[in-house]
Amino acid sequence: MIFSTRNILLVSLGLILGVSLTIGQGVLAERDDIRQTPLPLDELRTFTEVFGKIKSDYVEPTEDSNLLENAIRGMLTGLDPHSTYLDPEAYKELQVGTSGEFGGLGIEVGMEDGFVKVISPIDDTPAQRAGMQAGDLIIRIDETPVKGLTLGESVKLMRGKPGSKILLTVVREGADKPLKIKIIRAVIKVNSVKSRMLEPGFGYIRITQFQSNTGENLINKISDLKRENDANLKGLVLDLRNNPGGVLNAAVAVSDAFLEDGLIVYTEGRVNDSEMKFKATPTDIVKGAPIVVLVNGGSASASEIVAGALQDHKRAIIMGNTTFGKGSVQTILPMHNGAALKLTTARYYTPNGRSIQAEGIVPDIKLENVKLAELEASAFEPIKEANLSRHLENGNGETEDSDQENEETADETTEEEPLVKKDYQLYEALNLLKGLEILKR
Repeated sequence: MIFSTRNILLVSLGLILGVSLTIGQGVLAERDDIRQTPLPLDELRTFTEVFGKIKSDYVEPTEDSNLLENAIRGMLTGLDPHSTYLDPEAYKELQVGTSGEFGGLGIEVGMEDGFVKVISPIDDTPAQRAGMQAGDLIIRIDETPVKGLTLGESVKLMRGKPGSKILLTVVREGADKPLKIKIIRAVIKVNSVKSRMLEPGFGYIRITQFQSNTGENLINKISDLKRENDANLKGLVLDLRNNPGGVLNAAVAVSDAFLEDGLIVYTEGRVNDSEMKFKATPTDIVKGAPIVVLVNGGSASASEIVAGALQDHKRAIIMGNTTFGKGSVQTILPMHNGAALKLTTARYYTPNGRSIQAEGIVPDIKLENVKLAELEASAFEPIKEANLSRHLENGNGETEDSDQENEETADETTEEEPLVKKDYQLYEALNLLKGLEILKR
């Protein structure tokens, strides 16, 4: 699994799991060099002294278990944003979340300047349908101000029984004042792979996150597209925008679906268990058809593995904005008490040896987030003779009634909104695919 950055917390029962990369359960404590390192007795003595002072002098009684758990959390907080302690409840939620079903709002969140920041709303979830957007800052949860709360405390407030309502006050870039957004909590069932035809011969695959079954679902969706086009798939758009990551094996499976050989990704760390290499198998499911991969700043971790592998092998053209830039690997280490340690144990590298940590994948074709707006027709429609009062009739016997009838008939005919207006980046990706297909002839 691959998790996210800047204090992004993986939240399943209420929010989406973030971006993280789980590669196994290495037993770090058994390394010889660690066993031979002497214990820091002076520092442990200080720790024991502080523990005793809190127990004896703090204004209220404290539980030993709470103090020690907080000490563990403090150790991990001082490492990097992705290493954390998962209590039994959080560990269980993590396991449930990777299966694609969990309860809550359907957003991935992190902390920024003391507020909860929306990293990405998940497709087809209550948060996305309510209008939450990436980059929103949540400043109030119902009547509770977020300032001063930890991310975990904020998450607990946003969790709740499916069907219950929550009111989020958010600050959005470009908005004149804070927005109040009502969301009804629900059990979130995320379909990680969606597909449709853009035009005859040109398919579209959208991956919202990398779950354990994403690779298999991708193959099934592409097979459906092939059947719809009599096995003639001329090109494919792979949409990884706002995909926060997920399971490493799923990222490998998606990359492998389009590669016939070579390295997909490798990891390097201090222990042997953290050093892994993944190679492609000899089958390209679209048989060399051109691929355009759409990415943006919300594409992280597992998404970056796929984009990096296809870019290094020159198998796809990467289009959009520079990705999030999370290139570290987290390993989930179960503990004896039912809890788990999520510990950063390695960095991952693209086939050409690139580390994208804090840099991201730079697209081959940069494309800004453009929204096309159309003015009302009346704002620029030129005035004609027929618009003038007391204009002369043309003598053909046509009446205003016939014009009215024509207008009503036209109003009854509705056309689907053009792709260029709905999704400009996807429109450009489709145009690029058409050009690549022409060059292959």
